[in-house]
Amino acid sequence: MGEAGPAAGPAAGLGPREAQEPEEDEAAAPGGTRGCRAGSRGGIRVLKRNAKRTGSRSCQSRSRVGSRERTWLKGDVGRGCVYVYGRDSATAAPSDLRLVLCTVDTQASEICDGEERKNLFLQLHGDLVRRLEPTEKPLQIVYDYLARLGFDDPLRMQEEAANSDLSCMIRFYSEKPCQVEQLDRILLSGVYNVRKGKTQLHKWAERSVTLCGTCLIVSSVKDSHAGKMHILPLVGGKVEEMKRRQYTLAFTSAGAQAQTYHVSFETLAECQRWHRQASTIVSMRFSMVDLSCYSLEEVPEHLFYSQDITYLNLRHNFMRTSGAGSLDSLCRFSQLKSLNLSHNRLGEFPVSLCEISTLTELNISCNGLHYLPSQIGKLLTLQTFCLDGNFLTSLPEEMGNLQQLSCLGLSFNNFCELPAICEKLVTLDKLALAGNSIETLDLAVLNRMGHIKSVDLRLNNLKRAAADTLEGNKSLAYMDLRDNQMTDLDLSSLVSLEQLHCERNKLRELTLSGFSLRALYANSNCLTAVNIYPVPGLLTCLELSHNQLQCVPDWACEAKKLEVLDVSYNLLLELPSRILRSLSLRKLMVGHNHLQSLPPLQEHIPLEVLDLQHNLLTKLPETLFVKALNLRYLNASANSLESLPSTCPGEESLSMLQLLYLTNNNLTDQCIPVLVGHPNLRILHLANNNLQTFPASKLSKLEHLEELNLSGNKLKTIPTTVANCKLLHTLIAHSNEISIFPEILHLPRIQFVDLSCNELTEILIPEALPGALQELDLSGNTNLVLEHKTLDIFSHISTLKIDAKPSLPADSTLTSVFWSHGVAEMAGQRNKLCVSSLALGSFAEGVEAVYGMFDGDKNEELPRLLQCTMADVLLEEVQQSDTMFMSNTFLVSHRKLGMAGQKLGSSAVLCYIRNEVSDPASNFSLTVANVGTCQAVLCRSGKALPLSKVFSLEQCSEEARRVKEQKAIITEDNKVNGVTCCTRMLGCTYLHPWILPKPHVYSIPLTVQDELLLLGNKALWEHLSYAEAVSAVRHLHDPLAAAKKLCTLAQSYGCQDNVGAMVVCLNISEDNCTCEMHGLTLTGPGGFSSTTTKPATPSCSSGIASEFSSELSASEVSSEVGSTASDEHSAVGLDGSLLPRQERRCSLHPVPPSSIFQRQPSSATFSSNQSDNGLDSDDEQPVEGVMTNGSKVEVEVDIHCCKGKGLELEHPAAEYSSSAPGPEDDSGLVLIIRRQNSVNSNTVQRGVKEKCELQKSLSTCCLYGKKLSNGSIVPLEESLNLIEVATEAPKKKTGYFAAPSQMEPEDQFVVPHDLEEEVKEQMKQHQDDRGDQELKEEHAASLPEEFDTAL
Repeated sequence: MGEAGPAAGPAAGLGPREAQEPEEDEAAAPGGTRGCRAGSRGGIRVLKRNAKRTGSRSCQSRSRVGSRERTWLKGDVGRGCVYVYGRDSATAAPSDLRLVLCTVDTQASEICDGEERKNLFLQLHGDLVRRLEPTEKPLQIVYDYLARLGFDDPLRMQEEAANSDLSCMIRFYSEKPCQVEQLDRILLSGVYNVRKGKTQLHKWAERSVTLCGTCLIVSSVKDSHAGKMHILPLVGGKVEEMKRRQYTLAFTSAGAQAQTYHVSFETLAECQRWHRQASTIVSMRFSMVDLSCYSLEEVPEHLFYSQDITYLNLRHNFMRTSGAGSLDSLCRFSQLKSLNLSHNRLGEFPVSLCEISTLTELNISCNGLHYLPSQIGKLLTLQTFCLDGNFLTSLPEEMGNLQQLSCLGLSFNNFCELPAICEKLVTLDKLALAGNSIETLDLAVLNRMGHIKSVDLRLNNLKRAAADTLEGNKSLAYMDLRDNQMTDLDLSSLVSLEQLHCERNKLRELTLSGFSLRALYANSNCLTAVNIYPVPGLLTCLELSHNQLQCVPDWACEAKKLEVLDVSYNLLLELPSRILRSLSLRKLMVGHNHLQSLPPLQEHIPLEVLDLQHNLLTKLPETLFVKALNLRYLNASANSLESLPSTCPGEESLSMLQLLYLTNNNLTDQCIPVLVGHPNLRILHLANNNLQTFPASKLSKLEHLEELNLSGNKLKTIPTTVANCKLLHTLIAHSNEISIFPEILHLPRIQFVDLSCNELTEILIPEALPGALQELDLSGNTNLVLEHKTLDIFSHISTLKIDAKPSLPADSTLTSVFWSHGVAEMAGQRNKLCVSSLALGSFAEGVEAVYGMFDGDKNEELPRLLQCTMADVLLEEVQQSDTMFMSNTFLVSHRKLGMAGQKLGSSAVLCYIRNEVSDPASNFSLTVANVGTCQAVLCRSGKALPLSKVFSLEQCSEEARRVKEQKAIITEDNKVNGVTCCTRMLGCTYLHPWILPKPHVYSIPLTVQDELLLLGNKALWEHLSYAEAVSAVRHLHDPLAAAKKLCTLAQSYGCQDNVGAMVVCLNISEDNCTCEMHGLTLTGPGGFSSTTTKPATPSCSSGIASEFSSELSASEVSSEVGSTASDEHSAVGLDGSLLPRQERRCSLHPVPPSSIFQRQPSSATFSSNQSDNGLDSDDEQPVEGVMTNGSKVEVEVDIHCCKGKGLELEHPAAEYSSSAPGPEDDSGLVLIIRRQNSVNSNTVQRGVKEKCELQKSLSTCCLYGKKLSNGSIVPLEESLNLIEVATEAPKKKTGYFAAPSQMEPEDQFVVPHDLEEEVKEQMKQHQDDRGDQELKEEHAASLPEEFDTAL
């Protein structure tokens, strides 16, 4: 054992140290308690926790470090603990979990001695298991892992290492875990009754049977290895079940002299295991054995009996280079042609592989190789050699002997120039050098390699191309130069070049030879000129988007075979008429330019796809639909079109148009008749135009319509003839003036209906709804009231979005609203929504907010988990740190994803609005953190201010460089290991360290110039620029309508993926002040005025206790990932007198802190659709208000007792007092109910109203709705706008009570009509009373409790 560091050995309190340490250290050490025992060599302490695991796939949900252990850990950051698991197998009994206390210098051998084990194994991300070397240090491995994740505080790393949840990412075993399924695929063996031959001449005999590799091995039971063996090759053979004998299989080899063995098994399960594995073998076309990802250190000995193996895959293992079954033994395969040894941590090239003379393909990528041995020249038959992801800088001269080598992979190594040895490899035609450090493209060297046809130089540091001679290269046909730093490129000497990729460089000018050119991809550069000579007569595809071209090159107009032309996102002012006259062009993309008109069409053209969006067009060519009869796709959105060209005259139209996007134009009702000329229309988008009507007769003729988007117009109704569109599955008509529900529920295929932000009042529905209906969005219709019968009919819909009944308008002078939000999520053409959002308009202290968006790309599980847990994690992290809380929130959320985060990943953006505690005089500040491609944009003074960083390979060169240096393989589609383009995500732990969860964090103070905060996922920002998104919604007052518009624009601009948008309207100004020094002086509880000398004591049965509970909660999730926020409250005693409160201040003018600020955990409960019992975390029995499907409605009571003459409540239920009022007190109780939604809420505190109802704004969408177990969201019943008598409400510590499930009109508090004017007059008097300042201070000093709600 090596010498221990300062924190190791006896000095650290480990092992036999009692006689060497001071007594005070002994008291802090956990030794000698609860089953602790010292290791035999004095380096560790083991705690037997007897924590039985419930299964091999379950993660520990809590830390198992006790108080004594924590006290010992605090003594030194070099101390820590690791969890050591026993054998993890489905067939073995669960083992005790052992907690090993050690230091960063404790070696694996010491832990093995203390555990009386031979080895210690390490498993990362629930995947491969590696045997640790005796000198490796487990705790240091854990700390290094946490540091790579993003933790930088040693104390925090020590705390995280002690958390057992970390075992889903890094785990230690005392025995190597194994799974039965993996063992079956490697080897099956046993003793069974066997009979040889198809006839019954042979008798049944007991034999040892083994199925391994490609063969069935039958041998004697006693001499299974030394005696006579019968080997039956199974590739190309067959395996069948015998009908006459139970649990018996017949194995037959291939060929004319096929042999058959019958094997009888004892159980059906065993028979099925053998049959399943044997069926896989016999179905193979060639002798291939796949043993990848099995954590193997050697191959089974029985595998060498399969001498017909030609392809052996040992990828992702830990193969040893020497010993039995090691790489030295692979030469025993006499017919082996292909060998894959990638990702085996070899470190050095195994020289023994050079003895396998039959190899034609060898993959030894990602093994940390720094050089190749000279013996490599012995592989004379080698044709494909993959050496990607190593540290090679040169190749040995002996490689010149590989005269049959045709493909050489050297990507992601450390080469600085093209290897000179390639000149000698005369048969080499494909050379891959992506991800190296080459700075100069030496064309002269390429000319000397006249045999090479394809070169991949992606992701290098290429800055220029050098050519010493004018000699042309007549062999090179394919070149990939993407993601480099070249400014000018002249490849005119490559006369045989057929395809060139040069995207994402800095090219200003490009010169090529057109003799053989077939495809050119030069997107995302700075090109102003592209020169190709001669005219490329073979060119079929030309992509020049995202450049600075002012005109289409002349040679492109003369290319006779050009089929695809993409010049979008340029500076084009006009389009040559020769382009539209082309007889070969099929696809033309000219969007995002400055075109004001298009040339007229004189002849018929074969154009099928035409994209004209984001130009300055006022009209389209009059003969467009007459001459372009093959046109199937037309997108002319975001122009200034006022009319559409007519179609072919005559009764029967010849138009083939199927997809028509005309969103965001100036079209009026006059364009509708033209649409009738396109009877084959399937998708029609007319959003954000000036439509007022849609003639019924015209809509009835569009019988093939499948998707119709009419949102953002001025439509009053949808024609009843929509019932003729039998194929319609999507209708989007939000943000109109529709008052009558359209007759769409009779359509058999209707799936998605969005009628939000309209003026609907009622719905007429049929007796039976269409079975295909999945989502109905009716939010934002303020006058819509649905009866219980209607809600029951909609119960089978997976998602129903509807608002709660709106309240009466509140007096603006009594309202304190700093922000409101709206959320829109659309699935697009995918069958599931993988985007989730988090919206808490009132968070933690109440005047804070949290907004977030999560995009799982193709998985919906992780976004939902993050939606439910991330706010709670943030609440805990804010309590621990005021500087690193946002970064730690992402890192802890990453850990809490558990097993779900091992293979799945999600982008995330989180925005937190709060007051800076360190600077009480400051205004609100906004902190934004993100990973992946979700982004946040702030609208300040009408301009877009990006707050996020896009972590993708294409848009972040620093991240691409980091991933490349860590030897990740970036595939040609620009994805890390072919999985994702993101370099930082939550989840995807199996791609560590290439994919990290550490976020980009940015803080900015909010000002009165800040208008909007926009959040969106990747699909939104790919199709909308920041400036366009801001300008599109800045004038809208309803954030829900704004979010809907952003999603609609993205879909109309070509987005077919999931798209999500959130709009937060900010109102940060002095007008929002609710301080007593700026606003009203609140009366005390129980109706006493602020001058009352003796504070009233509220009754325990009055329900006022809810006012003293903790602040608004985030969410408490009852799920596998667990909750991070406690639901306990520091309740204020109600028996004693209330303390006098200080002057109440708002968030704009906070009171300077007089003591240490400490947040309280959240109190509300999130009741997800996974809950099936409706129990609160503090309840053992179902509580009132819990629906039968498990959903729960919780209402917070906010009670203010205001003094006012004549303010009385007529209903008898209101005749009670929360305290013993004074004789001069004649006021009643003013009760305010705040609806809380655990995940998406927008709690707004209101003042005294004529009626006490739930507060609701148009921006809250469905957020006040009640989500059913099937995902539906229905409005709260009218009874939830009321409140029961406080004395009858059940008492809870959390300050919540269950709302009545049935409407009870007599429970309402009603202000008589004859008193309404008097009430208003009294409220006005309160506002105007700015009286004596001394009296105000006296009131503030005498008030017993601080109220944060403005009245």
